[in-house]
Amino acid sequence: MDYRPGNFKHLPEVVKNLLIINGLFFLATITLDGMGFDMYQFFGLHQFQSNDFKPHQLVTHLFMHGSFTHLFFNMFALWMFGKVLENVWGGKRFLVYYMITGLGAASLHLGVSQYEILSLQAQISSNDLNTILNEGSNILASGQNYTNPIMGKLNLLIHTPTVGASGAVFGVLLAFGMLFPNALLYIYLAIPIKAKYFVILYGLLELYAGISNNPADNVAHFAHLGGMIFGFFLIKYWRKNSNTFY
Repeated sequence: MDYRPGNFKHLPEVVKNLLIINGLFFLATITLDGMGFDMYQFFGLHQFQSNDFKPHQLVTHLFMHGSFTHLFFNMFALWMFGKVLENVWGGKRFLVYYMITGLGAASLHLGVSQYEILSLQAQISSNDLNTILNEGSNILASGQNYTNPIMGKLNLLIHTPTVGASGAVFGVLLAFGMLFPNALLYIYLAIPIKAKYFVILYGLLELYAGISNNPADNVAHFAHLGGMIFGFFLIKYWRKNSNTFY
């Protein structure tokens, strides 16, 4: 099977509506920012310790993006692979898969972040922690951070919102690789690689990047892995009672 990007015509309903919703959220983010309303504060996913955390953010952060480039590549992958999966599975199953992998990605990301937060909390005083919880978000909003490296890192972990559909999109990529393992993908539209190898390689790179924990890297690598992990087990569960597609 030779798989190249097609055109934007005849999109299945769920993928089409996901593309539209993500685009509308991005336009609203830009528009309302000029009116003094911070969409990231209300709809981005915050850590539980943050005063800005709200339960709805577990879902809404999937439709928020930090830049046009971030939005474009996520939506390109959703269009490219999601339309194939929706045509195979149907809209209802695809939407269930998309949301479960997105929520699974958020869960793993929060879990790893909470481990880091608790480890750092043990290294500072309760007064310093209260200072971060009460003042940290305002300090970051002003473009500054604490000079104490532990307080600074802890402040970023607690008060920096996570946004993007990447976790769900990585779940979609994993599903395509499992259903069509021998399909040829073209990197940069020129270099052919089988889907199964592409998915494995991408997963290993995300694992390495997540473990490396580069301070200059603001990508939620464990969220990407979470989407793939939850997608893997969900597909395995479904395959017990359904056909296998290749």
